Amino acid sequence: MNEKIAAITARQLTKRFGDFTAVDSIDFDVYRGEIFGFLGPNGSGKTTTIRMALGLLQPSAGTVNVLGIPVSKAPAQIRPRVGYMSQRFSLYNDLTVLQNLRFYGVAYGLRNDQLQERIQEALALAGLEGRQAIKTRDLSGGWRQRLALSAAILHKPELLFLDEPTAGVDPVSRRLFWDLLYRLTAGGVTVFITTHYMDEAEHCQRLAFIQRGKIIAYGPPDEIKKETMHGPVLEIAPSDAVKAMRVLRAAQDAGRLPLEKVELYGSLVHAIAPEVEKYQSAIRAILKEAGIQLEQISIIEPSLEDVFIASMNDK
Repeated sequence: MNEKIAAITARQLTKRFGDFTAVDSIDFDVYRGEIFGFLGPNGSGKTTTIRMALGLLQPSAGTVNVLGIPVSKAPAQIRPRVGYMSQRFSLYNDLTVLQNLRFYGVAYGLRNDQLQERIQEALALAGLEGRQAIKTRDLSGGWRQRLALSAAILHKPELLFLDEPTAGVDPVSRRLFWDLLYRLTAGGVTVFITTHYMDEAEHCQRLAFIQRGKIIAYGPPDEIKKETMHGPVLEIAPSDAVKAMRVLRAAQDAGRLPLEKVELYGSLVHAIAPEVEKYQSAIRAILKEAGIQLEQISIIEPSLEDVFIASMNDK
């Protein structure tokens, strides 16, 4: 069995801004060659963590090592070996695809034949061949993200930081973007990605959930599901999901339903409890009593979104 080698090691990593603690004594490891997902609501500390790992922010306490190097002691040694793609599109809209890649390639220290070779490789990887002369502002959101990724990997980084790279991108383009990530990790690149999309998080080898600066769940998706959820999910399709949630929560608080969780899930309601299937008749009766029509009720396996909502609401 091959020993796992850490690309990132954080121990008691902390960042304070005055009296506000943005990142609060977190520990995690990211292994080489994996896609590691870092999930949390806005303001939870995700971007601050990335900036400390890149050496752009000095930790208030604790340590973070990247590619075996203590970031606080030698940030300049790390930067040529990592790539970064921010949540805001950072390329130049008035330049063409090729001009943007040349600009970033030169910024990374690439020259002449090496620069041309890397640009061609990046264009081929992202499927941007034939689009070199298009102004960046004229690209769709999905193609712009591919271009930004291409610019971030021109210098062939060992570790790639992606901060909500697919925010606002359509589902098909998101899927194609992830296909690019799989190809990168197959070539040995390590990916640290923040995302709000639970379907994307399902495809990470390991995850960390962060809220208010603290890591509240950590590990492979299946393990997190087992540790957080104590049974299957009862998926309820009522005529009024918001009212149904309130009625079921009131029954839960009154001791009429021994449920652990009742959460709104779009137009559905998810009820969670050990042996939750036993309570279907009681739920039907309570909703009927409240004048809520029940269109469907079924047992499903918990999704990562169920786990995420449950974890956030527990803290």
